[in-house]
Amino acid sequence: MVLANYVELQRGVPTRMHFTDAYFIESLVADRERGGKKMVRRLTFWVDRLNGEPVARTFSILSEKLAAQLQPYLKGEKFKDWEFIITKEGEGFQTEYRIEIQPFSPI
Repeated sequence: MVLANYVELQRGVPTRMHFTDAYFIESLVADRERGGKKMVRRLTFWVDRLNGEPVARTFSILSEKLAAQLQPYLKGEKFKDWEFIITKEGEGFQTEYRIEIQPFSPI
């Protein structure tokens, strides 16, 4: 169960988000390959609009593939100018993310 203050991507469902802040968090997670735990760095965004509705949630990314796609928007906080439509496809190590961007227009 995911808490209501986090955005969870559903496979095959486009999720549109606008971000107002970005930061990195280090956290301890289970290491399935070696057993035990390992420290990871998560790219985390503060979401103020989700699918066109105002919200106060966070979107936390462990996927290096997805983080790399969003990395260019971190410098100068360019992410604030865009809405990101992210669709998760596949599962496990086969997971891919399709990203579309649209100019953000506050209502």
